[in-house]
Amino acid sequence: METRILIAGFGGQGILFMGKYLAYIGMSQDRQVSWLPSYGPEMRGGTAQCGVILSDTAIGSPLVEEPDILAAMNLPSFHAFEKSVKPGGTLYYDSAFVAAPGTRSDITYIAVSATQTAESNNLKGLANMVMAGALLKSLPGADGGVIETAMKKTVPERKREMFDANMKAVTLGRAL
Repeated sequence: METRILIAGFGGQGILFMGKYLAYIGMSQDRQVSWLPSYGPEMRGGTAQCGVILSDTAIGSPLVEEPDILAAMNLPSFHAFEKSVKPGGTLYYDSAFVAAPGTRSDITYIAVSATQTAESNNLKGLANMVMAGALLKSLPGADGGVIETAMKKTVPERKREMFDANMKAVTLGRAL
């Protein structure tokens, strides 16, 4: 089984961190993994996207051109990548930035109150991890032990104080 995920938003929203976390989820499950970040020259506010592939077999190419899952963290990303979602796929979007789902009838749209949930729980800046938690519902075998193991690998030692906040954000996202 192979799952192709595309995460897109503005620089500064934690797009690449979210992708790395999902890649570590796959690695913790002993799956083949590809993580391919892409971002504009701007540090914050520019475009950012990240392709993640989780597979039970070897991965031929790291490019995610037809994602099974798209996480759109803002409206420009929603519009830019909605058409690329594979028929039968799922498009998760942050309802703080995207007012209504698109018009495709061959994919599932899931509104995630990622920004609102993060901010109302004093987790400002962690909407990406709320979204990651919501996405985990689409990934088989992403249980508590794997989720925590991946977080330990993803949060760098210099930011270890962020571990609990990130775990809380993921837990909140899984509950949405």
